Amino acid sequence: MSHKIVVVGSSNVDLIIKGDKIPARGETVLGGTFYKAAGGKGANQAVAASRAGGEVSFVSCVGDEYGDESIEGYRKDGINVDHVKKDPKVATGIALILVDKNGENSISVASGANLSLSVSDIRNAKELIRDADVLLMQLESPMDVVTEAAKIASDAGVKTILNPAPAQSLSDELLKSVSILTPNETETEILTGMSVENEADAFKASSILHKKGVEVVIITIGSKGALLATKDETKIIAGHTVEAKDTTAAGDVFNGALAVAIAENKSIDAAIRFANAAAAVSVTRMGAQPSAPTREEIDSMMVGSM
Repeated sequence: MSHKIVVVGSSNVDLIIKGDKIPARGETVLGGTFYKAAGGKGANQAVAASRAGGEVSFVSCVGDEYGDESIEGYRKDGINVDHVKKDPKVATGIALILVDKNGENSISVASGANLSLSVSDIRNAKELIRDADVLLMQLESPMDVVTEAAKIASDAGVKTILNPAPAQSLSDELLKSVSILTPNETETEILTGMSVENEADAFKASSILHKKGVEVVIITIGSKGALLATKDETKIIAGHTVEAKDTTAAGDVFNGALAVAIAENKSIDAAIRFANAAAAVSVTRMGAQPSAPTREEIDSMMVGSM
């Protein structure tokens, strides 16, 4: 049985330098190692979902430089690229990423062709979205695009996962169309106006989001795992202890794997455990899409943690 996932989102090329430290303002740090990798939060999540076992279609926009290379990479991962358009007038999105010796990162993004994705592109993909088991999105695409896709999915009864990153405030119109919201602690504070220091804070913050129509809130808390908040309870679902090399795409891998587990009708607890395992594998590797694990690797991590 296929588990259909539509990812609407960004496609970037990541230019990465890994060194001992991330430079302070005005500082130059020598001695780093350079990597180029496929990236973009939407593409990362699409690749992660495909490798985790989902039947994935990607709705995105690439530009002239790197565009064909990006599309070919998605095809190699088994992703349907019928709705990845190419805008020759602009460059493909670029992310400049600095990674320190502990795997922490600092990122600057030039959105490029991602801003060319339009509401009409989403409407052209309407039947694809309506036929999906899960719609997965982030916030590196124009907000009207995200809102339109969420509304189409909601009206069709399709479960929608929104990863609200990069962090920004969201309209009530969008939130009421979201089934599962997956912010980190910083994003939760921006969405609700309150910081999350503990489980009690998370319950209060998630209550604000529940009142806006979101059914389930999953607050990712790094290596500690994720905090699940429904209208009835909150609980922490523990992560995995691994040696991190690069945390760049950990959140994207978490969301891609979560979408697969939800499409497979796993319980929300089981889905989060699956996503935690996928994220744990990803941080042990360099790069965004190169770090996304296969289904076998995720299952192995889960067995090894028992």
